[in-house]
Amino acid sequence: MAPWPVLRLHAAGWTPTWADPAQREAVYPIETGRGYLDHGPLWSPGTLSTTLDEEGAALVASTECWPVALALRPEEALAAEAERRRRLLSRARPALRRGEAAVVALAADAFVFTPRNRPELLARVQAEGDGLCSIIAGYPWFNDWGRDTMIGLEGLTLVTGRWTEARDILRTFARYLKDGLIPDNIPDGPWPPVYHTADATLWFFHALDRYVAHTGDTETLDLILPKLEEVIERHLSGTLYGIGVDPEDGLLRAAAEGYQLTWMDAIVGDWVVTPRRGKPVEINALWYNALCLMARWLAETGKSEAADRIAQAAERARDSFNARFWYADGGYLYDVVDGDPAEAVLLRPNQLFAVSLPNAVLDRQRWRRVVEVARDRLLTPRGLRSLPTDHPAYRPRFEGDQLSRDGAYHQGTVWPFLLGPFVDAWLKVWPEDRAGARAVLEAMLPHLSEYCVGTIAEVFDGDPPHAPRGCTAQGWSVAEWLRAWVAVS
Repeated sequence: MAPWPVLRLHAAGWTPTWADPAQREAVYPIETGRGYLDHGPLWSPGTLSTTLDEEGAALVASTECWPVALALRPEEALAAEAERRRRLLSRARPALRRGEAAVVALAADAFVFTPRNRPELLARVQAEGDGLCSIIAGYPWFNDWGRDTMIGLEGLTLVTGRWTEARDILRTFARYLKDGLIPDNIPDGPWPPVYHTADATLWFFHALDRYVAHTGDTETLDLILPKLEEVIERHLSGTLYGIGVDPEDGLLRAAAEGYQLTWMDAIVGDWVVTPRRGKPVEINALWYNALCLMARWLAETGKSEAADRIAQAAERARDSFNARFWYADGGYLYDVVDGDPAEAVLLRPNQLFAVSLPNAVLDRQRWRRVVEVARDRLLTPRGLRSLPTDHPAYRPRFEGDQLSRDGAYHQGTVWPFLLGPFVDAWLKVWPEDRAGARAVLEAMLPHLSEYCVGTIAEVFDGDPPHAPRGCTAQGWSVAEWLRAWVAVS
């Protein structure tokens, strides 16, 4: 990287105008609204001016060193970028090669990266002959998170034809497995990964299954499978943060004071906004799916006795789930059982995963009701609300200081990544109505020309007009829209 950004104006002639070296104070209104330091010095070296002629002009801005930044003429650099985009789209599924879907497909490229600031991991990966790859959760604040990576893998790499990167991501995270868990977060620099997540590892099973389905690469499955056997055993016997199967009913529980273990993970100081301690609904949907996948994989590798044991655990979890999670008075699924009774009855979008996952844990006769209640009370043009508008705790806007924003994060704020499981569940209930599912996704298209143009934000306000908030570009928002678009095309 250059010590200073490279700026060069290509024009027939240009004139610099140097500014007064005095700095002026600037006020930043977004920071004001967020309760951050909102003022600071603003300095400009001046201006470059030119008169446009038939040849036009081009401004080159780069963080590369001068020889690299200026190696190509502007027209060559523009042509190279066009070729890069053409190649990306040529690898993607046909439904993603044209129109606004192609814009989102190109946005996916920004999230796939090589974490070169982890030298020990890089050395190990290279020594074993693999590639190092991961997924940025969101810009501008997030690095790579286990949950976001596994949810986003299919949409960001598989439907876009980036199978090598998908393989490297799975193998990279398999190296991080510890105590039956993959990391929740991998910090930059010398700090170790953190593992306080109950669902990221279960999403790993799902991502691996989707990878094999797309690529047929059983070599990667065979490489990782022994580690996943250990994962299942650690969950059956119990692992960190109170994550483990309850021997009384075969359901997976997760509870640790002071930690947020599910994707609803807002925390401010010591305040865990949505603790969800006990047996969360989507954690057990994922657990059942993982058990079914493991039983199948073991059977395919000739380990019939182990496969039967895991299949029995899956069947027990399924029976208990259907006996315990149906909230008859509300006509939907409890969000948590064996936890806080006030949290249990909250209408949350998390119940969709009991229908949407390939191995659905919920009895078929209740699928339609779950999808209908999500459609009628949670669905918006930008995604699904995390809480319905008629609940007293509903927060209509994601704004204000950190305390206010995190307090609203999962209390009504709209999450676009949930469009993926919603469309999956829709197509299971109404397989003939692909047009209806497609319309749900088309409602997102106007957003592509606002906020960060050409990509999808992290969250939106619960109330209309559903202003975009949070990260200006979010990996799993893009991924799940792409994956669902392919499904309805």
